[in-house]
Amino acid sequence: METKPVTVSLEELEQGLLFSTLESAFGDDSLGIIVVSGLPASFHNLRRKVLHSVSALASLPAEEIAKLEVPEAMWLIGWSRGKERLSESGEPDYNKGSYYVNCAFHKDAKLEGPPAEMARRFPNLQTYTHANVWPAKHLPGLESFEADCKQLCNLIIDVAAQVARNCDAYISAKNSSYEPNFLQKMVQNSTCTKARLLHYYPIDNKIVALQDLWCGEHTDHSCLTGLTSALYIDETNFSENDTQGVNKVQATQENSGLYIRDRRGESVKVSIPEDCLAFQSGAALEAIPGSFRAVPHYVRGSTAPHVARNTLAVFCQPDLDEKVNKSENFAQFSERILKQNHEK
Repeated sequence: METKPVTVSLEELEQGLLFSTLESAFGDDSLGIIVVSGLPASFHNLRRKVLHSVSALASLPAEEIAKLEVPEAMWLIGWSRGKERLSESGEPDYNKGSYYVNCAFHKDAKLEGPPAEMARRFPNLQTYTHANVWPAKHLPGLESFEADCKQLCNLIIDVAAQVARNCDAYISAKNSSYEPNFLQKMVQNSTCTKARLLHYYPIDNKIVALQDLWCGEHTDHSCLTGLTSALYIDETNFSENDTQGVNKVQATQENSGLYIRDRRGESVKVSIPEDCLAFQSGAALEAIPGSFRAVPHYVRGSTAPHVARNTLAVFCQPDLDEKVNKSENFAQFSERILKQNHEK
């Protein structure tokens, strides 16, 4: 079953949403997701270029891939494949590759990770303190990848801040002890927000029927997660520098995409228009009294031969020392969750 989420324009966000609209998007009977249209003109081209680059990353020679792997960061910076466990079988997940980026550059363009002072305070948490690793600019299809990726992530975080501002107003009305503008300040100022570029490899026909293998159901441990629509690429004759006609296979991908477990426990497909962004609530937001519940969701890849699915998620989350519940700061909270999802 496919359900249309609540959609608002960026202009409406900036003017301020009615609480009834937020309830429809994030409340008890909602999907827990809101779609934002009317984005800046630069968004469409940035999305296409960055998501096309994910296939270029995934096709790099092994020696170049090795330069982007950071095991000491628990694979939460740079490239990884097969380092997460499948939720059903517990086996390594080779169906997708991912490339993580710390978005501290949103606060300060010079930063590639949290400031040195914060890194010193959390010496055993390189999952968040390790600096970014970028592919060399001479590699085919990746010449402008770093600049494009940063620009796209900054745009998504700016829109997330507007979503957060509206959520702050709603939560403040429900919880008198809520810190004013907490969520918006966190989104704008955090040096621990992460972006994750995902490459779902073309699926072997032998495992097409095993839908649960593509990406197990989970909740994000962010406060808000910004999502682009997916770019589907037929990799039969993949060209690193062709960013124009590669996503014309989307119409054949009827069952692939994002699925949400709604508040009634039903699994529904949610489609994000390619000129829009979607934002869903995560576990760190759920921990705040009077706020919104996290969204259980999963992803199905493409069943078409040779077709990969690329997308981008930006996890807006607190700095490591921010409290997310009565007993844990974000460092403790995220470390507990990551240990459940990754191989040691």
